[in-house]
Amino acid sequence: MTPIVKKSIWFSWLLIVPVGLWLTYQVYPPPNNISLLEVFTFLVLMSVVASMPMVVNNTPIFLIQWVSLAVFLSYGIFVEMVLMQISVLILLMRLRVQKSDIYRFPLNSLMFFIVSLVSGLIFYALGGTHGAHLADDPYTYILGTVYGISNYSVNTLFLILLQAVVLKLKGPYFGKDFIWETVTTLITFPIGFILYELYHSEMGLYSLLFVGIPFASLSIILSLYYSSGKVNHFLQSAAEIGHQLAERLKPNDVLDLFVQKVIEMLPVDYAYILDVVDDRELKLIHKVEFGEVMDPVAEPLGKGKGISGLVWAEKKPVLFHSKKQWKHINSGYIPAGAESILGVPIVRNNQVIGVLVLAANKKRAFEKSQLMIIDILCSHFAIAVENARHHEKTKEYSERCALTGLYNYRYFENMLSIEFGKLQKGERHLLSLILLDIDHFKSVNDTYGHQSGNEILIELAERISERIGHIGTVARYGGEEFVILLPDMMKGDALKLAEQIRLLIAENPFTLFQSMDEEGKQLLVHITASIGVATAPQDADDSLALIRHADRALYVGAKRSGRNRVAEYVK
Repeated sequence: MTPIVKKSIWFSWLLIVPVGLWLTYQVYPPPNNISLLEVFTFLVLMSVVASMPMVVNNTPIFLIQWVSLAVFLSYGIFVEMVLMQISVLILLMRLRVQKSDIYRFPLNSLMFFIVSLVSGLIFYALGGTHGAHLADDPYTYILGTVYGISNYSVNTLFLILLQAVVLKLKGPYFGKDFIWETVTTLITFPIGFILYELYHSEMGLYSLLFVGIPFASLSIILSLYYSSGKVNHFLQSAAEIGHQLAERLKPNDVLDLFVQKVIEMLPVDYAYILDVVDDRELKLIHKVEFGEVMDPVAEPLGKGKGISGLVWAEKKPVLFHSKKQWKHINSGYIPAGAESILGVPIVRNNQVIGVLVLAANKKRAFEKSQLMIIDILCSHFAIAVENARHHEKTKEYSERCALTGLYNYRYFENMLSIEFGKLQKGERHLLSLILLDIDHFKSVNDTYGHQSGNEILIELAERISERIGHIGTVARYGGEEFVILLPDMMKGDALKLAEQIRLLIAENPFTLFQSMDEEGKQLLVHITASIGVATAPQDADDSLALIRHADRALYVGAKRSGRNRVAEYVK
C-alpha cells in the first residue's frame, strides 16, 4: 500500500469517526438512567471476545456481533459504537499489528463505525427503539434480525471493496475465511438475543457470566476444530508433496520442487537451504527471496554458529515469532527486515545433512503445527534427494565408460537415434559423425603393458573432450575406437575438426606415468589415429547407415591409405 493511500485513510478517519460519534450522540443519545457499571461489564465481555479471534487464511474472524446486538438493543447505537471501537482496538493489539501496518487501526475503526451506523440507521428507520421494554415485543426480534443481517452484509461489502479497491487484491473474495465467518456468525448471532433476554430478567449482570462462559467454550471448540482441519490439510499436502518429490530423478529438480511447495504452503518471504559439508561446516546452496531464486552467496557457518548452525548442533527445529527472539544469534545471511524465522534440520540416518531456514517479514507468521509439517517434509526431502542421487549415479554408471569417463556405446546409440529422429522431423538440418581408431594400439599394449595402454586411452579421452566441448557428444565406441556426434555441423567443418583432432594426437606424445625409462624419467609415447567422417542426410538415411559409412571411411579411406589420416565417406 502506497504512503498516499495510508495518509488518506488517516485523514478519512479524522474527518469521519470523531465527528460521526459526536453527531450520533446528539441524535441518538444513550438512556438517561444508564449504569456505567453495567456498560463497563459489557465492555469487559466484548474485550474478552475481541481477544479470542479465529484466524482463517490469515484473516481474523471477529465473533462479536452477538454481544454488540445485546448492547445495541439495551443502550442504543452510540454505546454500541463506543464499545465496538474499543473492541476493535483490543483486537488489533491482540493481533500484534506491525508498525508498517499501523494504518489498520484507523481503517478498521472507520469500517466498524460505518457498519454500526448503517445497520443502526436501518433499524431505527424501520421503527426500532432500544431499552428493556423491548423484551416482551416479538417485533423486536424481527428488527434485531434485520439489524444483524444488515450489520453482517455491510461488513462483508466493506471488506470486498477494501480488498478490491484499496489493497488491490485479486479474488476470489468468498474463500474459506468468508465461509467460516458466515457459519460462525449464524451460530453465535442468536446468543445475542439470549443475552439480551437474560440481562433484562432477574439475572441481570449474572447473565453476562452465564452466556460468556459457554461462548468462550464454543469459540475455543470452533478454533480447535478449524486448527485440526488445517493440520489435516497440511498433512495431506505434505503426503502429496512427498510423492511428487519421490518422482523427481534429479537432485536439483527435487530441491527446486521442495522449496517451491514450501513457499506455496506457508507465508514465506525468504527460504534458504544449507548443506553440511564434511561434517565441518554449513554451506548455503539454495536461496529464494520473495519468490526469486538468487545466487547462494554467504560465508560458511560452523556448528552452533547462527540460527542454522544452532539447528545443526542441537538437531532440533526452532521457531522465532519476532526479531527480538533471534537478533542476538543472527547468522548474517538473513535480511534485516525479517521477523519470524523457522529452522528445521534435514536428517537422514540420524545424521543432519542440511538445514532449512524460512523467514517472513511479518511477526508470528508461522505456527507450531506448521513446524511439525515442515519437519515431515524435510524427511521426505532428504529421502528424495538421496534416491535422486543414487539414481543419477546408477544412470551414470550405466551410461559411462568406467575407464575414460566418456559415454559408452549403449548411450551413444540411443543418442544417435534421438538425433536422427530430430533430423527426420526437421528439427536438425545435418548430423555429422567422426569415428576414430588408434593406429597399432595392440603393439602399444604388447610393448608397454595394458596399464600403460589404459593411460593412453584416458589421456586421449581428455584431449578429445576438451577440444569438442559442448558442440558435440564424445563416446568410447569400443576398445580403442572413439566416436564424436556433431549435430548441425556441415561435412566440411567436420573434416576440419577431425584433422585438428588427428594433429592433436600425432603431434603431442602421451605420458606413461606408470613406466620409467633407463634414466628414471617418465616415458613418452607417440601414437597416431585414423579417422573417418560421414554426414547425414547426404551420406546416410538412418542411424546405422551413418555409423557404417563412417566406419567404411575410416578403414577404407584412412587405414588402407597408410593410417594417420582423415577420410570422408564417398558413395
